[in-house]
Parts: sequence; C-alpha cells; structure tokens
Amino acid sequence: MNRPSARHVLEMVRKERRQLLRDPRTRLIMFVAPVVQLVMFGYAVNTDIRDTATFVVDRDLTAESRRLVEAFEATGRFEVVGASLRPGDLAGALDSGKATVGIQIPPGFAADLGAARPARVQILIDGTQSNTATVALGSARRVVESFARERAGTPFPPGVDLRARAWYNPGLESRMYNVPAVIGIVLLLMCLLLTALAVAREREVGTLEQLMVTPLTPTELMLGKTIPVAVVGMIDLVLVTAVAIYWFEVPLRGPLIALLLAALIYILAGLALGLLISTVSRTQQEAFMTMFLFILPAVILAGFLYPVETMPAFFRWIAMLDPVRHFLVIVRAIFLKGSGIVELWPEYAILVAMAAAALAAAVTRFRKTVA
Repeated sequence: MNRPSARHVLEMVRKERRQLLRDPRTRLIMFVAPVVQLVMFGYAVNTDIRDTATFVVDRDLTAESRRLVEAFEATGRFEVVGASLRPGDLAGALDSGKATVGIQIPPGFAADLGAARPARVQILIDGTQSNTATVALGSARRVVESFARERAGTPFPPGVDLRARAWYNPGLESRMYNVPAVIGIVLLLMCLLLTALAVAREREVGTLEQLMVTPLTPTELMLGKTIPVAVVGMIDLVLVTAVAIYWFEVPLRGPLIALLLAALIYILAGLALGLLISTVSRTQQEAFMTMFLFILPAVILAGFLYPVETMPAFFRWIAMLDPVRHFLVIVRAIFLKGSGIVELWPEYAILVAMAAAALAAAVTRFRKTVA
C-alpha cells in the first residue's frame, strides 16, 4: 500500500479549512459555542448553596439563641425568610415550599450551654432536592459545631481536638470541581460534532464520491478531514482553559504541558469516534442521533456530577471503557492537585490505548466505507 502523500494531505487540509471557516455559523459553533457552554455549565451546574430559604422557630428567645441564628446567616448560605414560636408553622413552611431549611431551638438552650450540658438544636431539611439537602445539612452541622466550640468549649470528649480541612479545595466550591470537567465534555462534543456531521454531509450531498475519484487515498482523505478538526480542538482547549482560569478563577496548579498532551490524546480519540459514527450514518440526521446516543451515557458514566465509585459494580466496569472518565481524572488532578504526567501515567496509558484502538477501528471502517 502506498504511503500517504504529504502534498495530497496538505491540499485536503486546506480544502477542509476553507470549508470550516467560510460559514459564519460554523465559526460560531467552533470558537464561540465552547466558551458559551463552559460559562453556562460553570454557573448552572452548581451544587453550592447560597441564601437558602430558612425558617426559624426560636422557643428559647435568649441572646445565645439569637447568636446561633446570626451565625447561620453570617455564612451567606442561609437566609431567614420567616420566624415563629410554633413548631407547626415550621412544618407548614417546609410543606408549602416557602423554606428549604428549618431550625428549631428548644427552651433551655442557653441554660444548657451555660451549664456545659449538651444543648440540642433540631435541623429539618426539605429532601425533595437531595443534592441541596445534603449540602445544606452538612453546612448546618458545621455551623452548630463551630458555635458550640466557641460558646461552650469543645463538644468532643476531652483530649480529642478535631480539626477538619478539605484538601485541594478548601472552600468546597463546586465550580472548582465542575468547571475542569466541563472542558472535557465540550472538547468531546466539538470533536464528534465537526467530524461525524462533516463526513455525513459530504456523503449526503454526493461530494464524498467525487473526492474518491481523485488521486486521494482513503487514508489521505481521513487525515485531511481530521487534522483541521484536531487543530480546532486544541484552539478550543486554549479558549476554555483561559475562561476557567481567568473568569471562574479555577487554579491551574499542574504543568500546562501535561494538560496539552492529555487533551491531544483525548481529541484524537474523539475524532476517531466521530469517524466511526460517520461510517454508520448515511445522513447528518443519523449522525446526530448516533452521536447523541453515545455522548449521553459517556457523560453519565464519566463521573461528571456523580462519583463513579458510587455506581453499581457493573456500571463501574463499563465506565472503565469511557475515555471521558479518564480524561476527567487527568484534568481535575492537573487543575486542583497540581499532578503531572508521572503521577497520572496510568490514565495517560489508558487514553493512549483507547485512542489507538478507536483510530484503528475508524481507519478500517472508513476504508471499507469509501473504497
């Protein structure tokens, strides 16, 4: 088999570059849409709580009970929207949706604190929104424990000094965890979209057959189709990384070269998957539907929002075959932990194997399709 001609590949790359850049809508999709998607996901996919509606039943009515309520408000995570002396009003506020969190301070709260006895506070959470409820409950527990330590000494047994600290993300801000992951989702989406739909469009309008009567070989045609998209993917990586660092203030603690290398391998895997999708799709509509059927499970199994470790064993094994999952492990570790290639080499090796297998399958299938 003849080796690919550099001149043929270069001419094909120029043709694809002109085709990608001549349409203003395509330019928007390539360079503006990734930034918009990152900003939208960065703000919308947020598990932090701010100004959570809180209803207070203070039956102690002392300075200490008022200080406890003020401690809740001072965090910025809780906003008192109502108060009463009757516990029934608290249940009504939660039932009606007026409040998400309820705080009930019983009589004798201040007296128990003063006498170094256990002081009880009841926290009620609306569990219909489980994520918000979990975060709010954890925040409320920390407020009460901090208040108890300040007012009545340590609430733990003598000799035990518990000091908890969240490593790598001290503020437990969800954007620090989610924004780097969005980079992986955006890159995969762009690679699949530009590759799968572009080849399907060529076949749909009949220009793919015209290309095949030229001296171009299937390999040269595939390279000419994928190289411009790979360049676009790397440009998108730079754009969305800049937004993550300078807009969302997510620190990039690891080496930039480690991120670039991981992204290049990941983009190659995405391009190969896009070519595979294009070979089984006769029209752009079929390509889009196939791409959608792939990307949704890939995102769910990647640990984008929910840890893979919490999934059933069967789905954890399937997730091992998901390139998105391995890239998210790499990108989060580079951004937050400052890890490099040495620490993450198993994930790099798995990504390389996946990219090689996907490229081999795409080349074989693409040659059979266009030959």
